[in-house]
Amino acid sequence: MTVPKAENNERIFMSQDWSDEDAKKAASEEGITLTEDHFELLHALQEFYSRHESNLINMRELHDALEEKFHYKGGMKYLYDLFPGGPVAQGCRIAGLHVPAGAVDKGFGSVA
Repeated sequence: MTVPKAENNERIFMSQDWSDEDAKKAASEEGITLTEDHFELLHALQEFYSRHESNLINMRELHDALEEKFHYKGGMKYLYDLFPGGPVAQGCRIAGLHVPAGAVDKGFGSVA
């Protein structure tokens, strides 16, 4: 399925009425109190999704993009400190995005 490319950072992969308040509620249900650092990741995930024409997100590409974007703060280790359930799996759930295939694999130690 092809989804039209987002223009002006339009949030095409999530509910049109999603808000930061929705993120706070979802995070609270998962035992996380969101800070500006958390929102930086959530918005980075939303930006990544908005730049792709397909809802078939490549996990490797997303992982590498997050590692690069947050390298100066400690990369994926830093992101796992923010979202112990996995920066992609738990982050996407809280950001109102679908969790990409491969983000959760309990056989390989995924914690989501």
